[in-house]
Amino acid sequence: MLFLVPFIGWLCSGIIKYCVNTIRHGANAKHMVGNGGFPSTHTTVAVSTTAAIGFSSGVNTEMFALGVAFSFIVILDATGIRRALGDHARNLNEINTSTGSQLNRKHRESQGHTRLEVLGGIFVGIVVGWIASVLLNNI
Repeated sequence: MLFLVPFIGWLCSGIIKYCVNTIRHGANAKHMVGNGGFPSTHTTVAVSTTAAIGFSSGVNTEMFALGVAFSFIVILDATGIRRALGDHARNLNEINTSTGSQLNRKHRESQGHTRLEVLGGIFVGIVVGWIASVLLNNI
């Protein structure tokens, strides 16, 4: 059943993200679904799996250590590389606008995450991992 944890984390994070976007953007919320935003779904998926392993198997296991390393890489990617990609897209959009470019394609600027969005993903991931481990131990 542990293999379901990342999917449950993804679903929970997506629902929360949609609710947050609805509050912030109203009817335009469906256009905001994708990379970026609160909470970080990538972080939630990685951390929920790692947390479930830690809660069910213990933190002194090889699998938990591997999960922590994987989660760390995902978090660095979300706050670093993908955020830089969003900054790059914003600059390209500004150049296209200022030069009167005929390109009809607007680059998506919301790619990476702020620290708060990643912390939200970590929190949701730990909660999902804990609930999953409690349910798995009671089955």
